Amino acid sequence: AGHYLRLAVLSILRQTFEDWELLIIDDGSTDNALLELTDIEDPRIKIIRDGLNKGLAARLNEAIDLARGTYLARMDQDDVSYPERFSRQIELLQGDPSLDVVSVGAITISDNNEVTGLLPCPVTHEKICARPWQGFCFPHPAWMGTIGWFRKHRYATPGPYFCEDQELLLRTYSESRFGSVDEVLFAYRVREKNNWSRVVRTRWTFLKIQFHHFTGMKKLNYSGMALFVFSALVARDLTRMVQQMFKPLQRTPATINTAVTSKWHETLRATLDKS
Repeated sequence: AGHYLRLAVLSILRQTFEDWELLIIDDGSTDNALLELTDIEDPRIKIIRDGLNKGLAARLNEAIDLARGTYLARMDQDDVSYPERFSRQIELLQGDPSLDVVSVGAITISDNNEVTGLLPCPVTHEKICARPWQGFCFPHPAWMGTIGWFRKHRYATPGPYFCEDQELLLRTYSESRFGSVDEVLFAYRVREKNNWSRVVRTRWTFLKIQFHHFTGMKKLNYSGMALFVFSALVARDLTRMVQQMFKPLQRTPATINTAVTSKWHETLRATLDKS
């Protein structure tokens, strides 16, 4: 995703909250991603590059150890943060000291930066964690939390297959407090074609994690519900896979209101102008 990295970095440079440091960790990339950043000079940016491929969980823990701020925010290399993201998340965290990690509302965007959907993102801890057997609607690339929370809990290593965030949430939700800014402040990129084998493998990995956790908590009914959810989701995935074989997947829902779409295009134009 190297050709998306510049847009991601520019979106951080446009944050209205300016007292940040940006750790860009290159996990053994092979697409010359960092060449897109050679003309960007900012003392707040630090690039970590050792040529190794350690995986997401290990790199996130590395960032946790290197971070010097009161809060830790994260983002993937192909996503975009709106200018007010940091300031609104810090405002929420400082306004409610009981919160450990917060996210924000997020749209989904295509490879060519068109709005394709809206991610479900409950605002309160109770709603985020209402159905742990179903997983947590809490967009991982848009998290911000206290550095103390991240250093206490950390990501499991080796990281579970594409569900590092869900494992961490499941392990900590009963002793933590999560929340979200009730405003769309993030664009999450979704690829045009799904890797169905990866989707199913990720679901299977998380099911095993759920079984282990719920069994240890003696919540066998939760295990049963997790199995039901897994079966329903895989059945849906298989149906979509067959449909996609005969007709390209359409990702243009009519539910995104004009204000949300307009704000995204305004953010995109201004971020690109930053370059």
